Amino acid sequence: MCGIVGFCGDKQAAPILLDGLSKLEYRGYDSAGLAVRDGSAPVQIVKAKGRLKELYAKTNGGQSLVGTCGIGHTRWATHGEPSETNAHPHASADGNVVAVHNGIIENYQELKEKLLHNGYTFYSQTDTEVAVKLIDYYYKKYEHTPTDALSHAMIRMRGSYALAVMFKEYPGEIYVARKDSPMIIGVQDGECYVASDVPAILKYTRKVYYIGNLEMARLANGEVTFYNVDEESTSCRFQYRSNKKSHLSISKPSENSYPLSSVIQINSLQGISISKSIPNKNNTRKTSKLNILIKSKQPDGSFVYRHPYLHITRDEISRCIISCTIK
Repeated sequence: MCGIVGFCGDKQAAPILLDGLSKLEYRGYDSAGLAVRDGSAPVQIVKAKGRLKELYAKTNGGQSLVGTCGIGHTRWATHGEPSETNAHPHASADGNVVAVHNGIIENYQELKEKLLHNGYTFYSQTDTEVAVKLIDYYYKKYEHTPTDALSHAMIRMRGSYALAVMFKEYPGEIYVARKDSPMIIGVQDGECYVASDVPAILKYTRKVYYIGNLEMARLANGEVTFYNVDEESTSCRFQYRSNKKSHLSISKPSENSYPLSSVIQINSLQGISISKSIPNKNNTRKTSKLNILIKSKQPDGSFVYRHPYLHITRDEISRCIISCTIK
């Protein structure tokens, strides 16, 4: 199994990434790598074959990689031999998209052929490089936004994946997507974390979101915004754990940026508000609101806030993005 760690905040990212990856060594791996960015400067990628100590040595414990936003990975070879070339992170030719990936893209050969016909070339034997360049392809073909590129790629990819992605035109931000492969997100003191398992970030936060299947998220500026895209039907699940009183607020994306049909508003005191807006024949929108609060205390004393699954059928809307922001 592979391991993923991501961080964006005010601290130097590389030492945090290395520390998180060290907590995931139990998963087994044959190579490791980091991608770190300092503001709008180009992403720096460092990889090493073998144990994590090799990556420590190449980066001086992370001190030689300057930047406060980055992603790291430990790889267990599935497509291609263990090597620095096949190790993650992978990047598009112009550095527009950089990503790490857990899981297996079952139709990567088919997608690779499509990309080859569109002028892409490949340097590794991995399905991850195919995923990276598929995201890059859709980013440049359509709206030039991370969530749009990811949602198009998610529709095309078959198999399982957890992706952590950085985009050249969006410095200081990490975008993640998940299907049938575990991924968690944490927030603490204005900083954001992502990992493939809890131990990687437990040292830094106990505020953890278990991202749902076919969900995406944006990590930036100490906030996490969640999106859910599914052309057939859309469902969403929110779970938030905290041992202290929590303050959750919602940031509604610009309607010029995202086709927004539903907004889930979550507040630890007022409960959960689901607003569903559906276009009708006159091209106007009818909005209904449902307020729900399900609060349960866990054995460790923390609270879990949930709302039931909300299903929006294809007859109601062909494409739906659900967004909520945690601060």
